[in-house]
Amino acid sequence: MKFLHLSDLHIGLKLMNRDLREDQEYILHQIVETARREQPDAVVIAGDIYDKAVPSAEAVEVFDQFTAELTAAVPSAAVMMISGNHDSAPRVNCFRSVLAKQNLHMVGVPPLTPEEHIEKVTLQDAYGSVNFYLLPFVKPSMVKAVVGTDENGNNFSYDETVRRMIAREEIDEKARNVLVSHQFYLPVGKGAGDVERMDSEIRTVGNIDEVRADVLAPFEYAALGHIHKPMSVSGETCRYCGTPLACSVSEAGQPKGIIRVELGEKGSEVRTAVLPLFPLREVKVIRGTLTEVLGQSCGDYVTIVLTDKADLDVIDMQERLRLVFPYLLEIRRENLRRPDYEKEPGSLTMPDPFELCCEFLQEPDEEEMEILRDVINTVREVK
Repeated sequence: MKFLHLSDLHIGLKLMNRDLREDQEYILHQIVETARREQPDAVVIAGDIYDKAVPSAEAVEVFDQFTAELTAAVPSAAVMMISGNHDSAPRVNCFRSVLAKQNLHMVGVPPLTPEEHIEKVTLQDAYGSVNFYLLPFVKPSMVKAVVGTDENGNNFSYDETVRRMIAREEIDEKARNVLVSHQFYLPVGKGAGDVERMDSEIRTVGNIDEVRADVLAPFEYAALGHIHKPMSVSGETCRYCGTPLACSVSEAGQPKGIIRVELGEKGSEVRTAVLPLFPLREVKVIRGTLTEVLGQSCGDYVTIVLTDKADLDVIDMQERLRLVFPYLLEIRRENLRRPDYEKEPGSLTMPDPFELCCEFLQEPDEEEMEILRDVINTVREVK
């Protein structure tokens, strides 16, 4: 059984107000051509199809064209998609039963009643069945009717919620099983602070959405979405493939690709390989003096970090830089007067809203901090 694992398309994304439609169409076409060449048995997209819960008409048009091209390129393959935290679950879920008959499985909503179960798509090969469990992004409040609440009537943690969602499924241990999921799974042996996060990711206060990766043990492979940097959470069989296209300057220079997964008979080694993707324009950070920077002309998306020690009194500096870099994103100046040696030179760090609010409230108690965390996390999810 061979399938392709990708995620976090974020169709409709703007990079510092730059419209990325041309770039996204280019990379999506590259994905289609890769699928055409590989002819997999399945293609899985692990969430965040769109960048916004209410995508623009242009974004929907791009996705529609991509889906049409992909299904035409691999007509015998099952195409499976789940919603992520950026998506509107009901919108992704629309026409779910109709599309499933066309071998296109778009699952936006997780089980919401005790009678419902995680969507399972079963494919066959020479070694028997492969069960794909499609679990969209889950918040504890969404599925409390399914997993219940604690002894005080409070929602379970994200970790306990996901565990209960998986535990209630009757997983056939004699067959091969694959989970497609969009959550923040912690790599084995690491804490949330050890995981490098990209600027384009939505993060919760206190990392309350973390889920320990040992919950993925029943599966031969876990196709994960949510983290934008390619990363393994448990060997080669539980992986984030990352975004196919850089979504922020923090992803500058980051290799992008699709993961090809090959399953042999039950108990045999799972083989994986990264099939590289090459963008129409790269995202770069160019650092140097104004004179040095002006000598590095390119047609990529560029953040300029000027290192001149003296104040620059150049009236047409921005115009000169835009002529050299037509896709200029921003111009920064290194702060040489008050250096922070704990940070990379030229980096900009936004104040943490939770810490700012706690400082304003002056020693809030635990109940007030819990309310504050919930408010900030809710705002981040709907913005």
